[in-house]
Amino acid sequence: MTKAEIVADIYQKTGIEKVIIQTTVEEFMNVVKDSMAHGENVYLRGFGSFIIKKRAEKTGRNISKNTTIIIPAHNIPAFKPAKTFMGDVKNGVK
Repeated sequence: MTKAEIVADIYQKTGIEKVIIQTTVEEFMNVVKDSMAHGENVYLRGFGSFIIKKRAEKTGRNISKNTTIIIPAHNIPAFKPAKTFMGDVKNGVK
């Protein structure tokens, strides 16, 4: 499902103008992205959590040059769904 499809679906269910919905969806994504960029996790009860996972430094290999490189420690964004979210997806609840 694309962002445009999400906006259209919300429009059909609520009747709110598409421009307002699109602005709201984009601002939600910006808030989540900015929060995570500043090291904060985002918790949405009943939906899930946008969390930051820390990856430790490790050694990688460049196979074509047969050399090793050090991959520095870094953070990556992740999503951890809530138990109710997981149950709905597993059971196909709409």
